[in-house]
Amino acid sequence: MFIVKNRIIFYILSIILIGVSIFSYFSWGLNYGIDFTGGSSIEIQPISTSTVVSQIDAKKVLDQNFKDAVVRPYGENGFIIKTKEIANNQDVELNNKLASILPTHQVSRIDFIGPTLGAELKQKSITSIILVLLAIVLFITFAFRQISYPIPSWKYGFAAIIALFHDVIIPIGFFSIMNHFVGIYEVDALFITALLVVLGFSIHDTIVVFDRVRENLRISKDKNFENIVGKSVSETFIRSINTSLTTILALVAVYVWGPDTTRNFALVLIVGIAAGTYSSIFIGSNLLVTMARLTKKK
Repeated sequence: MFIVKNRIIFYILSIILIGVSIFSYFSWGLNYGIDFTGGSSIEIQPISTSTVVSQIDAKKVLDQNFKDAVVRPYGENGFIIKTKEIANNQDVELNNKLASILPTHQVSRIDFIGPTLGAELKQKSITSIILVLLAIVLFITFAFRQISYPIPSWKYGFAAIIALFHDVIIPIGFFSIMNHFVGIYEVDALFITALLVVLGFSIHDTIVVFDRVRENLRISKDKNFENIVGKSVSETFIRSINTSLTTILALVAVYVWGPDTTRNFALVLIVGIAAGTYSSIFIGSNLLVTMARLTKKK
């Protein structure tokens, strides 16, 4: 009941987090990778399998000589260099430059992503998130169609969407802030994939709480909606925390000990799942109580 009784505090905290995230996004933006802006992805591998070079030393050399590029380890001893688009007639220059700064490696593949394709990917990413949110509202409205008191089923979907917006905007704001102050957090296709995973994880958690509300509405002798929501949150609180905590611990391990290519992906999931757990417990359920009170006043 504490969570429901003190919902204004949790609303204020969420508004602050969302406000800071929106401010950072519009003020500093995101560091879009070549998946969105267009460019070249250059894969380099050792010339010989017997060649042993420290990845740390090799990365330092590449970072110094490809200053406008993102260099990430790839495979056992290879690297991916993401930089602005390289014309075909520059392939020889690239190979010569690589041979002079890192003679143990050679270019094995170059992929080009044009600016038109990058803009199309950005548009499709936004569209996919919007369609997922719409599908979630329709699903919840259908799943809770038998509930009409004290609020109609579509309002459960509306509460879930507000909570999901919270879960999406906070990782975006976090990456915007970190990129502004640290400058190494790039947004690529994996970032969008992680956001969609966060949406799925968060809505699962929210539906568990809402489903318990539905059950308690049916069996509880206490017909006070605020008490029912408070009881439902209390009954699912430990489960939600334990599920999220164990998932985050696994993701922290991936972030700390995993390859560079998966670190940003793991970080988005860590921030998003933490935000999703908070919204499922403290935002989505409390919005049901607020909407029920507003409906009753009418």
